[in-house]
Amino acid sequence: MLALRKTRPAPGLEALDAPEPGAPGPGEVLLRIEAVGICGSDVHAYEWTEGYGHMAPHLPLTMGHEMAGRVLAAGPGAGIAEGTRVAAHPGLVCGECPACRRGEPRGCERRRTLGLTCDGGFARLLRLPAANVLPLPAAVDAELGALVEPLAVAAEAVRVGEVSLGDAVLVLGPGTIGQGLALMARAAGAGQVIVAGRADASRFAVLEQLGFTDRVDVAEGPLAAQVLALTGGRKVDVVLEATGHPPSIAEALGVLRRDGVLVVAGIHAAPLALPLTDFVRNRHQLRASHGSARGTWDRVLALLARDPEGFRPMITHRLPLERGLEGFELSRQRAASKVILTP
Repeated sequence: MLALRKTRPAPGLEALDAPEPGAPGPGEVLLRIEAVGICGSDVHAYEWTEGYGHMAPHLPLTMGHEMAGRVLAAGPGAGIAEGTRVAAHPGLVCGECPACRRGEPRGCERRRTLGLTCDGGFARLLRLPAANVLPLPAAVDAELGALVEPLAVAAEAVRVGEVSLGDAVLVLGPGTIGQGLALMARAAGAGQVIVAGRADASRFAVLEQLGFTDRVDVAEGPLAAQVLALTGGRKVDVVLEATGHPPSIAEALGVLRRDGVLVVAGIHAAPLALPLTDFVRNRHQLRASHGSARGTWDRVLALLARDPEGFRPMITHRLPLERGLEGFELSRQRAASKVILTP
């Protein structure tokens, strides 16, 4: 079967003929992939930027971790019927380490990630534990199912930031995760959601379709002045970061209220220079959010089922797997919000 594979610790990705994964064993399912999204992490791994060296010992592998499909076959004890439409959670845990035994699988000491440290979904078939698939509601098709993973990452960051009713929230970065942060902050009851980016006309257009009119283009002026103009001079309660650009974090602290929370959700290839004296004086809280928990996926699926078409503008390009490298070029050029591949 055709697969998009990372074969060496260097820039690039290859479309190769890979062996099919075989029949599922006990507690496993064989998934026929119907849609898979290109994540910013995939693009970084494709370009081999700083922070992705952890993949090197696991190469070669098939990439792709934002996926949905249909259960083609189920092994003994899988507990899910063949033909079920599902989204796939990319985090594989051992179930045996101290963290897993404590009921904290996100802290698994031997955790693997589909598409980053083991074979993922940029292929026609994938075998994985049945515990990692979640049935899709009837109203949620495969391409929206491929959005569940990035939306869950965003929902987790909103939870970490404790966004609540009436909050003013600033989202840094208008890409897929930033759009998800805005959507999940609105769902959490935020009274105002402002999204900041730099010369991102195509992504701002998606945000317009999603109903977000408070947008800041830092190419047109300082972040603080534009944000405060939108809030009427009030500083924001929560900042949610998804830029991967460390200076944006320090800049955003200037519009964060005293005791406010800043959540870092982006992947950064450089260190952060933080004005610690001002940070401490203002009692700012800096928190990190990475990945998502199973319960967060349930919340996202419920939101998608309630209003599936409200999320569809996030998907801007749809390409067959054979044109997958073109999809990566689209993502690299920042021309797209979200590229979905269909095997």
